Amino acid sequence: MTAWLQAEDLHVRLGSRDVLHGLNLQVGPGWTALVGPNGAGKSTLLRALAGLLPADDGRVRLQTQDLRTLPPAARARRLAWLAQQGEVSGELTVRETVALGRIAHLGLLGTPGPEDHAAVARAMAMTECTPWQERRLYQLSGGERQRVLLARVLATEAPLLLLDEPTTHLDAPHQVALARLFRRLVRDPARPRAVLSVLHDLAVALQADRLLVLADGRLCADGAPTDAALQATLVRVFGGAIRIEADASGRPRVALALDAD
Repeated sequence: MTAWLQAEDLHVRLGSRDVLHGLNLQVGPGWTALVGPNGAGKSTLLRALAGLLPADDGRVRLQTQDLRTLPPAARARRLAWLAQQGEVSGELTVRETVALGRIAHLGLLGTPGPEDHAAVARAMAMTECTPWQERRLYQLSGGERQRVLLARVLATEAPLLLLDEPTTHLDAPHQVALARLFRRLVRDPARPRAVLSVLHDLAVALQADRLLVLADGRLCADGAPTDAALQATLVRVFGGAIRIEADASGRPRVALALDAD
């Protein structure tokens, strides 16, 4: 696998607590889902990979370069980030919010050109925001707002997307639409991308190309969702509260183990 993003012996401490314990992993083209129980360190890992949280030891490389040495603007053009609780002014319109994704290319005072307008339009179309692009954020539901924040990330057109809980507030049809969008993004031969998403919803995560299973700040499994050993690890780290079965097409699906002792 070609490594676009790489963590080497990554340690992160928050206060007096060690959260990540010497993680080594690589992220390349394709859709990778990062899963694990609450408190596993998923969001901490994603923030460290995005350069938003300094490592106490180890390093993160972005396409062979130490992430710490990259200027913020250069990093933003190559790596886009969606926070779990995205913050933006509710007075902005949808289009204005999505256009913020072009700051990485324009700077704060740059004037958008045709290429920027086209990138914003593509991002809104992909997240189905176009029909209400003139509405203000405070007028939107939680799910609509989440789609706008995702569109802002897509408007950067960065090749690497780090997304923390992108399905938050989304109903089932839009979760399905998002999974299909990720598949299209990473399979586009004209603009290949890598998506690393922290996901709470295991049903969505099992649709990814690759799963990373994190527990207690350690990487427990790394592989395809169809891998039997990975599935067994997934059941174990969730304390046997889930079971994984194959659907009619052989694709794995998750169910709650309500009959478990």
